[in-house]
Amino acid sequence: MLRKIVTGAAVAAIVMGAAAHAETLAIVNAHILTAEPVGEVENGTIVVKDGVISAAGQGVAVPSGARVVDAKGQIVTAGLVAVNTGLGLTEVSSVSGTRDDRQHSEGISAAFDVQYGLNPNTTLIPVARLGGVTSAIVVPQYDDTDKARQLPFAGQAAAISLKYGGRLLLKPKIGLVLEFGEDGASRAGGSRAAEFIQLRALFDDARYYTSHKAAYERGEGRNLGLSRLDLEALAPVLDGSMPLIVIAHRASDISEVLRLGRDSGLKLILSGAEEAWMVASEIAAAKVPVLLNPTDNIPSSFDMLGATLLNAKRLSDAGVEIAIEGNDTGPRVRDLRYNAGVAVSRGLPYAKGVEAITLAPARIFGLDKQVGSIAPGKRGDIVVWTGDPLEPLSVATQVFVEGAEQPLTSRAEELRDRYLAPAR
Repeated sequence: MLRKIVTGAAVAAIVMGAAAHAETLAIVNAHILTAEPVGEVENGTIVVKDGVISAAGQGVAVPSGARVVDAKGQIVTAGLVAVNTGLGLTEVSSVSGTRDDRQHSEGISAAFDVQYGLNPNTTLIPVARLGGVTSAIVVPQYDDTDKARQLPFAGQAAAISLKYGGRLLLKPKIGLVLEFGEDGASRAGGSRAAEFIQLRALFDDARYYTSHKAAYERGEGRNLGLSRLDLEALAPVLDGSMPLIVIAHRASDISEVLRLGRDSGLKLILSGAEEAWMVASEIAAAKVPVLLNPTDNIPSSFDMLGATLLNAKRLSDAGVEIAIEGNDTGPRVRDLRYNAGVAVSRGLPYAKGVEAITLAPARIFGLDKQVGSIAPGKRGDIVVWTGDPLEPLSVATQVFVEGAEQPLTSRAEELRDRYLAPAR
């Protein structure tokens, strides 16, 4: 148990003990709760060798010399995969100097790449890890301090691992972020229609650039609406190798985005999508996944008049793959499991609720061969819980990333314990 403060030599010992994935780990008497092929196993064993799961399920033998962790019948899941986060990019939301998740350079839009601003020493990563989060999708945000700006794209997202002392970056360039709706329209002259027209024109420019690079370098050809860096960044989006993560809320906007995706051959991921349930059949037919917060049921704008707690259930029932997010991009990232619990309480099948915070986000972003479930060949990202992980009173007692046990402490807890101590 690592609920107490882990400082100095203790943390170093944890990290050194797991160096080079030398330790073989066996978690026994585990109530395994994960997706198929292992599925739910009431009394199983998980073996991790060199940071990778080698076996999981019933009747699994414990290798000689392995470190044995007795789960004592507690629920054990794969590490949670958080979407729509700013982990590693933000510290204090109200202090602009601590935010590397946004920018306002006129020459950089689609080319903005968050992988270069990641900070492994942020105080927010340990907070997320306390909630069982072991990997996350880090997305750029728009800087709207100056509404006169007209940068269409927020930039490129990345996947990170929350392993203590390890390299954050898990996979770069996993999606390009674009916003529609009221805020998106404000960057394109104030109209949704203008934004869709502008976007189609920019896509045409990017295709023209790709097929006329030599002429462009000579200063020949037509004028293009984006910088060279942005035009190059759009190439993988237009050939379908990088998904376009589209923030859209209103049902009509979602339908128009799906039409744009069909016309342009785009691989889409919807984000926000509070009214997605109203066009669930269209989304399912297009095989487009959705990132959402199932607790969004009170409209904060006219874009969200149809927001409902039943959004997650209705989308899932229609065959749409969903991933559930936390309640902000920083300190409340770990709320994703509470939100999954809310969705389950409103009819989402329990197994889908767990999948929406583990395997589904991994699958959506092409990480499912590495993380998202307990299965042979995947990273040893594993969490032991005191109870149902979707219940707020349950806590993570042990968190492993690549088979290495992680310190379960944070600056917030250290400060709490310091000031709870009796004055001397």
